[in-house]
Amino acid sequence: MVLVASHGEKKGAEEDIAAVDFRGHPADKSKTGGWLAAGLILGTELAERIMVVGISMNLVTYLVGVLNFPSAYSATIVTNLMGTLNLASLLCGFLADAKLGRYLTIAIVTTISAVGLCLLTIATTIPSMRPPPCSGVRRQHHECIQASGKQLILLFIALYAIAVGGGGVKANVSGFGSDQFDKTDPKEEKKMIFFFNRFYFFVSSGSLFSVVVLVYVQDNMGRGWGYGISAGIMLVALAAFLCGKPLYRFKRPEGSPLTVIWRVLILAWKKRYLPMPSEPCFLNGYLEAKVPHTERLRFLDKAVILDENCLKDGNKENPRMVSTVTQVEEVKMVIKLIPIWCTCIFFWTVFSQMNTFTIEQATFMNRKVGSLVVPPGSLPAFITITILFVTSLNEKLTVPLARKLTHNVHGLTSLQRIGIGLVFSTAAMVVAAIVEKERRENAVKNHTIISAFWLVPQFSLVGCGEAFAYVGLLEFFIREAPERMKSMSTGLFLTTLSMGYFFSSLLVSIVDKASKKRWLKTNLNKGRLNYFYWLLAVLGVLNFILFLVFAMKHQYKVQHNIRHDSVEKDLVSTNDEIIGVNGKEEA
Repeated sequence: MVLVASHGEKKGAEEDIAAVDFRGHPADKSKTGGWLAAGLILGTELAERIMVVGISMNLVTYLVGVLNFPSAYSATIVTNLMGTLNLASLLCGFLADAKLGRYLTIAIVTTISAVGLCLLTIATTIPSMRPPPCSGVRRQHHECIQASGKQLILLFIALYAIAVGGGGVKANVSGFGSDQFDKTDPKEEKKMIFFFNRFYFFVSSGSLFSVVVLVYVQDNMGRGWGYGISAGIMLVALAAFLCGKPLYRFKRPEGSPLTVIWRVLILAWKKRYLPMPSEPCFLNGYLEAKVPHTERLRFLDKAVILDENCLKDGNKENPRMVSTVTQVEEVKMVIKLIPIWCTCIFFWTVFSQMNTFTIEQATFMNRKVGSLVVPPGSLPAFITITILFVTSLNEKLTVPLARKLTHNVHGLTSLQRIGIGLVFSTAAMVVAAIVEKERRENAVKNHTIISAFWLVPQFSLVGCGEAFAYVGLLEFFIREAPERMKSMSTGLFLTTLSMGYFFSSLLVSIVDKASKKRWLKTNLNKGRLNYFYWLLAVLGVLNFILFLVFAMKHQYKVQHNIRHDSVEKDLVSTNDEIIGVNGKEEA
């Protein structure tokens, strides 16, 4: 029996085992983990993508066309919903790391998602939950009756239950899936590298099914049928996930990561006037550190200084009196994520336009292919098709070629992937502005309607950007974060999506007021949506420059554990009288 050990060794001692099976015993590699376990876990992500994309990509047409809300207000509802979904991922990631564990958290939030989908099916099926239908003439004169508050109660309860459930799944699936591979085993480490690409393949496959199949069902058979199918898929995924429990490797939650963070910050502030030791080996817990000590953000090292109060009455072990080197280094890792986090928000602001204003554009364009009329919400299929193509190309060609050129096992670094994604997103907004200008001029001056397939280039560019940026961001936040904060760091990554959608809502509100409602109108032929796209392109360039500055200054996390024997030799050579640093004498 081969056990999964915390330091890459085959040990029998329980305290040295990082992963356990469902009974709490040390995990046996031959019976747990691997691709089968990861596949069952990825099934919940597939169902989550089908659910979320099936709602978000077509919700704006329901709000405008059925509930009779204005375009700008409908776009704000969608972006706020998506923002809440991704913000919920941070909360659910925190709960998984602190108390519940990733398996239990996924089981709970998947159940919440299934309940939300059932409620949404009811809310969009019952006629009394909708206002009276509005004719095209009345809509042009803004005489439509909007849905009332009572009609919206069940709809919003369902949507935000889905937001909480979807956010919880997204926060924990990638972390729990990567737990099924032992990164200290070279063979399993190589599998985990491909796990993130295959994770995103599942994400893209679910998205493609939604925009091609479910959106068509929603528009032609009814919303209830479309959301009902999503509910059925979610229930099947939940059952499969629960049945796979004996196959999984589990990692016990290690307490609240936020508690560690705020304690380190408070102690560093309280001890800010204390002088730093001459050598880092005098810092509390230096020898037992699971993470190498670094020289960056040295002001946080004050939290591990052993003063007089710490050395008496056993206060050295009191976390309220002094932190350890491991805890401080973990906080440093989290802080180092923040600059990249800030500059990645804007990518999702651009992406949010693809399921709001770009969908609205499609309703003003010719969507006929022969006798078939393509639903507006199905056009984002080109994003997913592009993602699937680029992801496969990356795995088969780009990454192997980059490995040969850079001699890096990952091929492209996570920050390089993110940077490429930001470039593609900015290019998409330039193309979107040009296409919208042509669409509007043809409609207003020539009274002709151009093909909706002129939107394909901007969809494809955003798809290329997401194929690089999403994988890069996911890898960056999981690999660069502390091990015990894996779910919370995934949640932190997903808050870039949340903030991107919220920033989009804010930007729409500001532009709507600043332009005196001239740019963003329900009737796009009377507005200037192309100006809004140009504004996003300019902001994208500025954001990319800021990203480059932060990326060049970032130092990647050391992926190896400290070798204690070499550390002790260094300590002896530096100072022959190290006594009491760790409660014992080194010789």
